[in-house]
Amino acid sequence: MTLIVKPGFNGMTDADAIAYVNAVEAADGQLLEFGVGKAINDFVVGCKLDNTWSAIKASCILAGARTLAGALVPLAGTAPTNVGPFVSGDYNRKTGLVGNGTSKYLDSNRSNNADPQNSRHMVVSVSNRQTNSALYITTSTTLNGSGDSYLFQSADFTSNTVKLSQGGTPAPLAGTNLIQGFFGGSRNNSGSIIVRRQGVNVSASIASVSPVAETLNVFGTTGFYTNARIAFYSIGESLDLALLDARVTALITAFGVAIP
Repeated sequence: MTLIVKPGFNGMTDADAIAYVNAVEAADGQLLEFGVGKAINDFVVGCKLDNTWSAIKASCILAGARTLAGALVPLAGTAPTNVGPFVSGDYNRKTGLVGNGTSKYLDSNRSNNADPQNSRHMVVSVSNRQTNSALYITTSTTLNGSGDSYLFQSADFTSNTVKLSQGGTPAPLAGTNLIQGFFGGSRNNSGSIIVRRQGVNVSASIASVSPVAETLNVFGTTGFYTNARIAFYSIGESLDLALLDARVTALITAFGVAIP
């Protein structure tokens, strides 16, 4: 059975949002609730108003869908490869997909060098924080080497570090205790990055280097897999983290209201 959302149905007006919801519903085998569809539409429309939509190159909303298959439908870019694999019991419609901390991850199928050296972002929305020192998004092999990228959280929650095509080991950013929520970084120049966590932006003067040509994994890599629950991720070119944070937070909140 093919399910087709028409403009105006489910509170939807945007063509990209409609195409995404159609694909999710086809994977789920049934329609989404009105509130879920409207929340997705509002998110896409909002990102376009904010001028962040075009910078999102590889992304999944890992919540909202009725099934894990639906949640792995890409919002942007190529569908991720489910390695491990994640199973239906790992998925919660309101809060997202949980890692096991040992072996499960999503290959984003986007290379670290697909975006310009000085225009890139990586973000996640964390529903439940991890209890181990691990990586949310990372280059698949190179860690603390030249040109790698990652989002890291320590087990004691006292340290977050973000690398976006940098060299060597970055110093932890002071005061970056992450409880849960939106976490990520964006680079729009050669000399510094912006990190956002707990609703606050922090700037760090870190020079860029040529990005290593490795795929980016969500939920970590060997030795550093996260057991956090993630509801959204995005990889791509530089964007306004505060604006994207507001849209993602509103989206996940709306799911919590719309889903029984």
